Amino acid sequence: MPTYDRYEKAMRPEDITRLFVQRSNAGDAAGVAALYEEDAVMAYPPGSTAVGREAIRALWERVLSARPRFEREEPLPTLIADGVALTATPPKDGAGARAQVVRRQPDGSWLRVLDRPEFVPVES
Repeated sequence: MPTYDRYEKAMRPEDITRLFVQRSNAGDAAGVAALYEEDAVMAYPPGSTAVGREAIRALWERVLSARPRFEREEPLPTLIADGVALTATPPKDGAGARAQVVRRQPDGSWLRVLDRPEFVPVES
């Protein structure tokens, strides 16, 4: 089992996107998983969920084995209330949006709790 506490921590919710891009482009699935709480839920690929940091790490190992390249996307304004934040980025490819719920940890850092990296909004 990887040691997740050796990684740089996100001290602002917005730091998670920067750290995700760095670690993904380095092929570091454990580093990406370190951005998630132990019991986090990730909705990816569409229609599926990965529950827990280890399942998320295994998912990123599969995704990163194809050596995809990620670019940092400009975030929408972060919404913060009572130690929980909603972060989102409009993807450059125009395919829906990316949204994450992050929670402040006891040490002041932030980790993802819920992650929907891509989705197409439902039209009303």
